[in-house]
Amino acid sequence: MDTFNAFSLGLGHLPLLSNAQTRSISAENPTGERGGGAHAIPDEKSAASMLGKGWKVRPCITLEPATVTTLADIEGPGVIQHIWITVHPEAFQSTIIRFYWDEEETPSVEAPLGDFFCNGHGMRCQINSLPVSVNPAGGFNYYWPMPFRRHARITIENQYGEAIPGFFYQITYALTETPPEAGYFHAQWRRSMTTRECPEHTILDAIEGQGHYIGVYLAWTQLSNGWWGEGEIKFYIDGDEEYPTICGTGTEDYFGGAWCFGGGKDISQTATYSAPFLGYPLYRNVAGEVPRHGLYRWHILDPIRFRHDLRVTIQALGWWPNRKYEPLTDDIASCAYWYQSEPHAAYPTVPGIDDRWAR
Repeated sequence: MDTFNAFSLGLGHLPLLSNAQTRSISAENPTGERGGGAHAIPDEKSAASMLGKGWKVRPCITLEPATVTTLADIEGPGVIQHIWITVHPEAFQSTIIRFYWDEEETPSVEAPLGDFFCNGHGMRCQINSLPVSVNPAGGFNYYWPMPFRRHARITIENQYGEAIPGFFYQITYALTETPPEAGYFHAQWRRSMTTRECPEHTILDAIEGQGHYIGVYLAWTQLSNGWWGEGEIKFYIDGDEEYPTICGTGTEDYFGGAWCFGGGKDISQTATYSAPFLGYPLYRNVAGEVPRHGLYRWHILDPIRFRHDLRVTIQALGWWPNRKYEPLTDDIASCAYWYQSEPHAAYPTVPGIDDRWAR
């Protein structure tokens, strides 16, 4: 019963009592330990200097340049239940967030901070989904359950070249038993430029082990005029080679929209939306800029399960004037999310900051 309480996303579990212990890590309680909050002592420059110890003394931290800061270091077993972070947009692509489960050497989560929270392109965007919510002005919220058996560690690396002040965070978790069938949360970021010869972006490749894919966020930069979302998403599962087991019918279809998101030939009519399981929250088409799009799709009620391996791709296709498909050279970044048993296969190296900025 305790495990059900800690992992459930519904309301039916709320009346049920549990032996789980709730803890929360923040700048005011960096260890999350019992009675560990509000210990900071204000100095004369502090906004709390007239109030004293126990008030709002250390609500945030500064990320020093070229450093890795540990946000959470938790002894398990347990499950992370909610993460809230806010910081100025210059940190969205210049910092890398990483999660390590059970003393593993390589991270199970590795992504630029903004893309991890569905805010790609280095800009803010509101998200109103079930597991991810981004609220004015840049309040990042995560509700994906993240179980661990022995240990959890979360870090953030500042690659900006300058200090980033005003980094606020709150990581809430339950100390409770983890069921043997629970997988570990994973997230991986990739970016590529599609070509005329191969208009395809790889979302995931060489994923090994048993697990299930739970969704993706795309930050899509359009480099050609006209409609850009005719391509299909494909899932190659458990040994699929040339042909996938699951094949979509179009980009807007996979993200729950239809007919060019309402735009058709008149792109000014394009409609955005943000729903519990899928959304197209960002469409930016400003004079003097290339069009940019943000999309997410969560497989919460329909996870894509694999026993041995998984590869996921999406095509970049538009239309030639003769009504034939046009292969596009677009700039696509993806952050994919899944659960799986450990160990996980090696991730591709995250590109340096110069190759992540300003799509």
